[in-house]
Amino acid sequence: MDTLAVEQNGINAVPPEERRGRAADLFWPWAGSNLSLFGVAFGIYIVGLGLGVVPAILTGALGYVLSFALVGLVAIAGTRSGVPTMTLGRAPFGYQGNKLPAVFSYVSNVGWETVLVTLAAQGGAAILGRVAPGVPPTTATAVCFAVAALVTIAVGVYGHAMIMAVQRYLTYAFVVLTVVYMILMAPRLGAALETTGGPGDWAGGVIFAMTLLGLGWVNCGADYSRYLPASTRPSSVALWTTLGGALPPMVLLVFGVLLAGGDARLAEAAGADPVGALAGALPTWFLLPYLLTAIGGFLAGAIMDIYSSGLSMLALGVPVRRHYAVLIDGVLMVLGGYYLLFVSTSFLATFQAFLAIIGVVMAAWVAVFLVDMWRCRAHGRGYDEALLRPGGRAFHWPGLVALVGGAVVGIGLISSADPNIARVVGFLMSEEMRAGTFGSANIGVVVALVLAGALYFVLTAAGRRR
Repeated sequence: MDTLAVEQNGINAVPPEERRGRAADLFWPWAGSNLSLFGVAFGIYIVGLGLGVVPAILTGALGYVLSFALVGLVAIAGTRSGVPTMTLGRAPFGYQGNKLPAVFSYVSNVGWETVLVTLAAQGGAAILGRVAPGVPPTTATAVCFAVAALVTIAVGVYGHAMIMAVQRYLTYAFVVLTVVYMILMAPRLGAALETTGGPGDWAGGVIFAMTLLGLGWVNCGADYSRYLPASTRPSSVALWTTLGGALPPMVLLVFGVLLAGGDARLAEAAGADPVGALAGALPTWFLLPYLLTAIGGFLAGAIMDIYSSGLSMLALGVPVRRHYAVLIDGVLMVLGGYYLLFVSTSFLATFQAFLAIIGVVMAAWVAVFLVDMWRCRAHGRGYDEALLRPGGRAFHWPGLVALVGGAVVGIGLISSADPNIARVVGFLMSEEMRAGTFGSANIGVVVALVLAGALYFVLTAAGRRR
């Protein structure tokens, strides 16, 4: 496929003659999209559960691998069918029923691309304030925001081939710049951390790491594997997706944990503002490369989100071409980013809490999706081509009941620092549970995952017996 040609495929099955490449190619888009400096803050967050160096690294790494293994399993469905993720959701939910999770997927993707572009603009403006102190802060923020938004939209419009190429080269650049950055920061690292948490905190660390990383990507897994030949080994698709998504942020996780052990004050500041705080400890000559690393890491994730959000819009039945869907998403992203940067003073925290609720819904969704995919494979069936057009089964109630049931229970087991959202979530937890590790780990995400999968398995098994 020509990298400089706008992708013409939407949610149709990719024709066999256009399907090429190797499973190893999946490493690059997932590595680039998860190699942002937020990974350093993630390590600091896990240490905050009362875990020392070794427990924090082990629990974080396990959570990363487990959560991205789910993304890898979803990616297998893309290779088998040539169809994007949220369109394949019509199998367990029905053509019309699938619109419910597709709405949540769309809002999640648009929300995260907005947040990531906003963070890129804020980080860039903070660093430009040191490089060029004469530039007004508002001007610096506006320039960085415009550049970040334009790059994200342009790459998303070109589509799959451009994304695969851009993410590969971004990963190369990020790896080199991140290594230099770590060398410069090495004197501030240490291992002076005591483990004050018990077994429950270890489990909380694993769950927390899962919510921080892979569970936010499960609704996109098949979008980037569907161009591979149908003969590609499923195990290789899952493996390279998991390695790409989990390994690069694992390095940043270790760095964040060691930073908390060596410079507690800097680690605390980096937990709240990873880009600005970590830039303050760097020499001036490295600020420009650091700026490229910080902004590029956020944009790599935003590019993946804007592409997948366009596919989710098409799965809802909106009658537009894929690249026009991306442009619509780009307009929403610009409007949301403008509000976050120049109007709101508190909306970001509220919005991120809202995205945590969507994360619970998508965890329930992926459980139903994977059980259905396993059932199709176990009975020797593929995905029906009727998924791509109206007609056939409008609603598949076992899938919808499992999704709603798992999501409701999951939302009842998460907490939020936002007082307004706190009234809606966590209704199944006591005050002691909210204040402890159980509440901070947002275990409701994993509960939704397990419960929805079990419900769907039981309901569909009962239906077959009848």
